[in-house]
Amino acid sequence: MNRSRSEADFAAARGVIPGGVNSTVRAFKAVGGTPVFIREAQGAYVTDVDGNRYVDYVLSWGPMIAGHAHPAVVEAIRDAALRGTSYGAPTEAETELARRIAKHVPSVELVRFCSSGTEATANAVRLARGFTGREKIIKFAGCYHGCADPFLIAAGSSALTMGVPDSKGVTAGTARDTINVPYNDAAAVRAVFENNPREIAAVIVEPYVGNMGFVLPQPGFLNALRTLTHEFGALLIFDEVMTGFRVGLGGVQEREGVLPDLTTLAKVIGGGLPVGAFGGRAEVMERLTPDGDVFQAGTLSGNPLAMAAGIATLDLLDAALYVHLERLGTRLVEGFASVFRARGVPHVATAVGSMFGFFFTDGPVVDLTSAKRSDVGLYARFFHAMLDRGHYFAPAQFEAGFLSMAHTAAEIDATVAAAADAMDEVYACR
Repeated sequence: MNRSRSEADFAAARGVIPGGVNSTVRAFKAVGGTPVFIREAQGAYVTDVDGNRYVDYVLSWGPMIAGHAHPAVVEAIRDAALRGTSYGAPTEAETELARRIAKHVPSVELVRFCSSGTEATANAVRLARGFTGREKIIKFAGCYHGCADPFLIAAGSSALTMGVPDSKGVTAGTARDTINVPYNDAAAVRAVFENNPREIAAVIVEPYVGNMGFVLPQPGFLNALRTLTHEFGALLIFDEVMTGFRVGLGGVQEREGVLPDLTTLAKVIGGGLPVGAFGGRAEVMERLTPDGDVFQAGTLSGNPLAMAAGIATLDLLDAALYVHLERLGTRLVEGFASVFRARGVPHVATAVGSMFGFFFTDGPVVDLTSAKRSDVGLYARFFHAMLDRGHYFAPAQFEAGFLSMAHTAAEIDATVAAAADAMDEVYACR
């Protein structure tokens, strides 16, 4: 494929934007080559500035569950924009979207909006500290909760991709208050609590991890976190920024039957526009200002365009859709597994709801250590071979993939067929 204009655009961007991108993973550092610059998107496809069209499995890193430019979402944004793009004052749309979230997410009684997933997780941790009067948090190596300082300790996503999960600029004090343990290791969590019985404010976790690839909890792990936080008087925060309204209407907590004290959301609830939210038990949420003593604010929080897009998107979703999307995801990963197995390629492939992931490794992937055993060089070669065939996956091994209601079995089958051809090319070039 000719991508000369993307190459020129990247060179121009590097002159005015650090690294030429505004989010690290977009730079293609993990797979090599030049980032694809997108001109437009429709349904299950994106088209780059050179006119190349791709089946999109990135979907803006999760938000586009309705597909790109869904007519109902576009109309809602247009109607809202005609009334003004921002007021810095309350709107009825904020209440309407909050009602939909509280209706579907089992643990959420009250919701506060902000403008990003990073804001949501940072505010949730501050609220947990204010509510408990404690300072330390437990997070899991390889989980990514945005780019606020407390979360850049053994982080996942693009921090992991770049090989620098501990960022410069994070203070020693912040690092001391963030305790990392391996994902899926309940015994390690208990040990931390026993060593710090009155110091842990919260445990924050991606209940299904989407930021070191797609990794699921082992049976009993989430229940163990719920039990331990109850036992030691800490709060449990589920970071469902990625999984919220992605794996089901009620997120992971509904699927697994484990209710956290606080939940963070973003992505799908904004229908493709910048948004974040955190919610939970009323007794905890009521500690927020203006009625409580834990401060939170934001000029664009509850932005009317994002609220309109979120309402329109959530109104398109129902339980049957997730059954359909999970079938498509299973069809994709089983097709990939068949392709890899036929060529003797070690692999792990998983799909839940509208999310999926695959690793080139010969053992189960349960935590950061096992995820990092994946053959990232093979992933990079496979990524480019698929891109050349018109199929756009995450430009990094350590990211989840996504499906939308615009994807069909025809796209899935074409992608599996392309994967067979791509793997033949990859192995021929070894």
